[in-house]
Amino acid sequence: MSYRKTFQLICGVAGGSAVLVFAAAAADSRGYFGGQRGEAPGSRWSRLTVLRAAQPAWTPASHTPAPSGHAWDVNWDKRDPALLSNGKKKESVTEDPSSEQDNGKPKATRNILLIRHSQYNLSGNSDKERILTPLGREQAELTGQRLAALGLKYDVLIHSSMARATETANIISKHLSGLGVELVRCDLLREGAPIEPVPPVTHWKPDAVQYHEDGARIEAAFRRYIHRADPKQKEDSYEIIVCHANVIRYFVCRALQFPPEGWLRMGLNNGSITWLTIRPSGRVALRTLGDAGFMPPDKLTRT
Repeated sequence: MSYRKTFQLICGVAGGSAVLVFAAAAADSRGYFGGQRGEAPGSRWSRLTVLRAAQPAWTPASHTPAPSGHAWDVNWDKRDPALLSNGKKKESVTEDPSSEQDNGKPKATRNILLIRHSQYNLSGNSDKERILTPLGREQAELTGQRLAALGLKYDVLIHSSMARATETANIISKHLSGLGVELVRCDLLREGAPIEPVPPVTHWKPDAVQYHEDGARIEAAFRRYIHRADPKQKEDSYEIIVCHANVIRYFVCRALQFPPEGWLRMGLNNGSITWLTIRPSGRVALRTLGDAGFMPPDKLTRT
């Protein structure tokens, strides 16, 4: 068998560490480590003792990612019909406990489409001056067209009360005018500092007070909008929320039960779509994160 085929075989079985050992053995057999050809195999391999010791023993377990140890919290939104708010099992007061539980069990799936506002004027001194740029208005038009093209029956369009999010929502709503989508303004969705990011960054350092105030507000927004459907909801719903990058990234981490301090490890383009699905059981799926593939490359920004 040729050296090339042997290398490929070893790569497939034991990875790069085995290749390193094999290559070292081949080099040693040619005297590159100071030995002589024809030298006893035992003495040649003794020179590789340190190298072999540095290679961890391969076992299936050593190549399997270890669980984090954090189990999925089935009652993360405090809406599990089988549990009270204090986490204890409900005690039925009817003769047919299964019927009572079925009546209070969610049956619909909620689809939440989180839209980051379009590009805006960064040089504005106040929120009123931080309106969309001409490119930002184009981005909002493209996002509106994309949402309309999906052919979904949207129930509501909620937006942050900040100028750039409000303007983005108004432009998007024009493309959904035939669906009778209600516009709802919400101060909880305003941009802010949800939690100190890990690892820390040097270019952005809010003080402790801002984290304390913004974090509580953004968490309140999460609890208001991100949860399983109400038992009274009969059909699947599609809700649009136009807000900000920090808010969306924090929502994603919380909904997926990832460490919330990791929110700044993600990046979102302006006008992008992040789609969360919440099943009646409380299971959450991230269908898209920051989807902006519907925009031409020259329209993409992240400011």
